[in-house]
Amino acid sequence: MNRLDTFVQKMGLGRFVFFSRWVQAPLYLGLIGAQCVYVFVFIRELIHLVLHASALDEANIMLGVLGLIDVVMVANLLVMVIVGGYDIFVSRLNIDKHPDKPEWLDHVNAGTMKIKLAVSLIGISSIHLLKTFINPVHVSDSAVMWQVIIHLTFVVSALLMALTDRLMTEKH
Repeated sequence: MNRLDTFVQKMGLGRFVFFSRWVQAPLYLGLIGAQCVYVFVFIRELIHLVLHASALDEANIMLGVLGLIDVVMVANLLVMVIVGGYDIFVSRLNIDKHPDKPEWLDHVNAGTMKIKLAVSLIGISSIHLLKTFINPVHVSDSAVMWQVIIHLTFVVSALLMALTDRLMTEKH
């Protein structure tokens, strides 16, 4: 061991760098706050849908339900990022014996987390695209085209990430 390594070890720099992962904890708390906002939005939209259901046609009811599904999918995405990200990057959750432990948490790593997030974004994008197709009145043709291009970009990106992850895990 050279003098610099000895000095760094004595100074505890490695411990300090390792401890720095806790700087991310407030970020995850902020995402929990954002999830609370989505709960509020969901309740507000649900109340609006129920109160106005008799005056809405089937297409508008479907749009309202798709809006609720969209909120739920974003909330699910937040749960994946909060739980998975905290478990991977900050500290183990130590919930192995908890009956409600998500199954996906057993085999999540940074690579699989990216793929799960990409697939979630595809789902959210699909909902937005479906809403556009159901109610195309207020959307220009170019806006629809860009939504389709963005959606396909998400799909291709997710496929490439999954392929890359598979190739990397096969070699190891």
